[in-house]
Amino acid sequence: MDERIALLRRTISDLMEQATAASGAATEESLAARLDDLQQRLNTLLKERESLGGKAG
Repeated sequence: MDERIALLRRTISDLMEQATAASGAATEESLAARLDDLQQRLNTLLKERESLGGKAG
């Protein structure tokens, strides 16, 4: 689970860099939607890990 969390965090970071460099409304909307999806998945994994007694954050 920790590996999945780390992967999601890296992917979010990479997409944030792409969003900074992106131009065009369609591209920005697409990246924003992808970032939102990844953040929701990360939040779900963090809650699951916490409920299993794992470390928070």
